[in-house]
Amino acid sequence: MKKRNTQAEYIRRINLSLAYIHENLNKPVNLDGIAKASHFSPYHFHRIFHGIVGETVNDYVTRKKLEMAASMLIWKPALTITSVADKCGYSSGANFSKSFKQYFGISPSQIRNPANIKKSTKNSKIGKIHSKYGKEFDPKKLYSQLITNVVVFKPEKLEEMLMNVKIKKMAEKNIAYLTAPKGYELDAIFKTWDKITEWGRSLGIADVEKKRFAICHDNPMITPTEQCRYDATIEIGKNHGVDISEPYQLSIIPGGKYAVAYYKGDGDKVSNFYMELYSAWLPGSGFEPDDYPPVAHYLNDSRAEGFVEMEVYIKVKELPQYN
Repeated sequence: MKKRNTQAEYIRRINLSLAYIHENLNKPVNLDGIAKASHFSPYHFHRIFHGIVGETVNDYVTRKKLEMAASMLIWKPALTITSVADKCGYSSGANFSKSFKQYFGISPSQIRNPANIKKSTKNSKIGKIHSKYGKEFDPKKLYSQLITNVVVFKPEKLEEMLMNVKIKKMAEKNIAYLTAPKGYELDAIFKTWDKITEWGRSLGIADVEKKRFAICHDNPMITPTEQCRYDATIEIGKNHGVDISEPYQLSIIPGGKYAVAYYKGDGDKVSNFYMELYSAWLPGSGFEPDDYPPVAHYLNDSRAEGFVEMEVYIKVKELPQYN
């Protein structure tokens, strides 16, 4: 029991350091500041971090900054490359461009040019994303099929899905969650859902299957699969009276304005659907993503039925005008 409690405390503290990193991606961060957030000694922290997260502190921070930058370059075209560099904590546009190309294998200006992306026929194996994580980075997947002409959905089906996106206000939801151990690896995700669903039933939470929300923290088109973070959650209500203990954790899905899209189809096309929402629907919507990852509300058991039925919630805010 003592060993288990110690392990849970280590994970809790490392999660504090991860939260600190994510909240400060727009500025330079150092080992001492990250270690302080976790209440571990800086001398030992980097070893503990690597042991639990599987990456060095520097690799993790660099990866998260560059992933955020790639998303900004695609989904916030009004921002200059220099502005993106600044918002991702780089001291200059030149340093940013150099780091970006070393990691992804293409420059920020190249990833922003749909004409060049469309002509690209090979996945990039040049950058560190491949040599370090084994991920073949394909920049075409960051764009809508309306631009690349790489057909994933039938045109009429895609048009229908995008036309039916609704803006809704959602109240704050109290949730218990369990993080999948291998990112977006499918078998690990299913096992995580089985575990938290049985846990919810054992506590008498009614209609558990109807209260399942996945929080998808990373974009698998940019982030290596095992480095993605996937939280399986169940809504437990405000006055839940549920004793939350490791490995389960308590959190909230914030209330606010959400774009809600319905999807029913092949499970291996879910990521493509997300990308269409971000690259094809959002630019003409008058909104931009707010500071919260997309949430999936599952409506069926895909293992039993052979297809996925879900609602995708993207927290949004009014699109600001830049001069």
